Amino acid sequence: MSDLKRTAIIYDYDGTLARGNIQENSFLPAIDLTREEFWKEVKRLTREHDADEILVYMQLMLREAQRKGLRVTRDKLKSHGGSSELFDGLADHSWFERINAFASERGLQVEHYIVSSGTQEMIEGSPIAGDFKGIFASRYIYNENGEAEWPSLAINYTTKTQFLFRINKGIDSVWDNDAINAFMPEAERPIPFSRMIFIGDGDTDIPAMKMTSHYGGQSIAAYDPKRDSRALEKIHRLISDGRVNFVAPADYSENAHLDILLKGILGRIARAEGYRPS
Repeated sequence: MSDLKRTAIIYDYDGTLARGNIQENSFLPAIDLTREEFWKEVKRLTREHDADEILVYMQLMLREAQRKGLRVTRDKLKSHGGSSELFDGLADHSWFERINAFASERGLQVEHYIVSSGTQEMIEGSPIAGDFKGIFASRYIYNENGEAEWPSLAINYTTKTQFLFRINKGIDSVWDNDAINAFMPEAERPIPFSRMIFIGDGDTDIPAMKMTSHYGGQSIAAYDPKRDSRALEKIHRLISDGRVNFVAPADYSENAHLDILLKGILGRIARAEGYRPS
């Protein structure tokens, strides 16, 4: 296994691996808010306080839970994540097994990562959390009673790019700023951008998709086939603005468009690394 070339597939979560935003499945109903009410209030508070939207939604989750008398613990958040509506081809883990096997046959060792603005504790409760080498998402600090007290990490559309460099340099921690800022020759980086693929669905993924492509990797905009025409217009703009390399429906089933596309990209990466079919 050690002679295989480490290759990263990096996914957003909400709208890319699962339909909608993860908070909307069971957490918002538990605090008696609709998705429209919650995100409208997030937008209002963000503007009113000239604040970061991710920090605002995280604080609002805690505030509304407290108003309802509900304890927000790590385990409670994980339990909400189990209700994610995963896209086709993911729940049985066959996507990961199939892609890993395909890559391995061509001299590549695929590592799957999530980089998301969503709630990490909820994502960790997803049925597919164990298929990822690393999950970088917005998360909380917990007090001595085990209750969420304050955001410890908020990942917005620009800070997502930081985590691409952490993967690129093989840095698993979030706190180590010295390591991320230290010079490392390109040849010594465990996963060069040329062996990185980013899959996202929306506006918060644009900088990460653009940067991956700029440094020699590949980016894919995955879209929910059930999205309305207004949402699909954003996908069209990603293509026309040159911010992504490819577009595909978020269907991870065997022989679906995304499956064929990913295998094609992995085949191209393998050839660039010296693989030749027998």
